[in-house]
Amino acid sequence: MTAMPRKKKAVTKGSPAERPETVAQLRREFLAAVGKLWPVAGGSLSWRKNSCVREQCAACASGAGHPGYGLWGRRGAQRFGLYVPAELAPELAQALENGRALQQLVLAMGVRYTRARPRGVALGRVAAQGGPGTGG
Repeated sequence: MTAMPRKKKAVTKGSPAERPETVAQLRREFLAAVGKLWPVAGGSLSWRKNSCVREQCAACASGAGHPGYGLWGRRGAQRFGLYVPAELAPELAQALENGRALQQLVLAMGVRYTRARPRGVALGRVAAQGGPGTGG
């Protein structure tokens, strides 16, 4: 009597039979994704209306003021504001969106990287020093 050939189970995403991601795969995926996120910027873009220092300015007297865009953000603990010409505002808005997407990508890759690390490989000297999880 011959044995019946076993049917192969279909591997679905997330199933235990699926091959785990490797650190090299994650690195390639990350670098490819980052390459698509240019230009990139951080901060916020806003429309503002300023008054000027000139006496008898018709625009300021009428209440219209001198409108323009500004980029606002932080560099370390310091806040900054920067004038943005109107023709640059759409490109800068896209750069800010890309910056937020890059932050989300970094957060997601951190979790996936941690899961992709081989078990028993320490991220530093913790295992060598008998740190947590090493039995020492």
